[in-house]
Amino acid sequence: MEALKYLLLPPVINALLILVGLALGARYLTGGLLITLGLAGLLALSTPLVSHALRQGLEPAPLAGPGQLRQAQAIVILGGGRDPGSAEFGWGDAPSNASWRRLAYGAHLHRQTGLPILVSGGRVHDEHSAEASLMAAALREVFEVPVRWMEGRSSSTAENARYTAEMLGGEGIEHVALVSQAWHLPRAVAEFERVGLAVTAAPTEFANASPPGVHAWIPRAYHLHQSTRALHEWLGRAELALRNRLLRRGD
Repeated sequence: MEALKYLLLPPVINALLILVGLALGARYLTGGLLITLGLAGLLALSTPLVSHALRQGLEPAPLAGPGQLRQAQAIVILGGGRDPGSAEFGWGDAPSNASWRRLAYGAHLHRQTGLPILVSGGRVHDEHSAEASLMAAALREVFEVPVRWMEGRSSSTAENARYTAEMLGGEGIEHVALVSQAWHLPRAVAEFERVGLAVTAAPTEFANASPPGVHAWIPRAYHLHQSTRALHEWLGRAELALRNRLLRRGD
């Protein structure tokens, strides 16, 4: 399913449409439409306006303040990837930029509330160390924040939820504050609630509004990347909805 997702995402899907259109022949209606769709879609997804619209539709409201975390018993920070072979920290790999944003916000919430922290992330490609260990090192050495639990087996959001619930269940923890990017958090919350945890969403890194005027329509690689991440999340939501529907039918 994960490999299929990437075939359906830009720029791969756009390249496939263009190649099929060229194979059919640009002079024919179907071939011309496919080429136009591939190119126009790629340009549209690269604009600030479309990128912002795709991300904003995914995002929950931000936390109003630490008072919203009164019921939470722990802070769970989800891994957002790694930068392999990063030399500057001396850890081998290092957390990706997305992970750093989550770690910074998790550390901020810990200082406001005193809640213990669990970091969750495994070895997606059989790396030497689990992502959770890199996150824990960053919290301890950079943010000077302690980590109580490390969940290092997961390779997907669903596994983040399942293995975290197993770890925290033994501690009697039933309600967590869940930290991730705003565009990713609603699906993550659904996965955590699905395994029996109560969740308060703690989103970070919200989409910036597109610039005014003609600048909203100027394509840039950065916005194509943001659109691709948003579309990946929309596909993930569709997969989760399909999975839940099939499970209900099986009951």
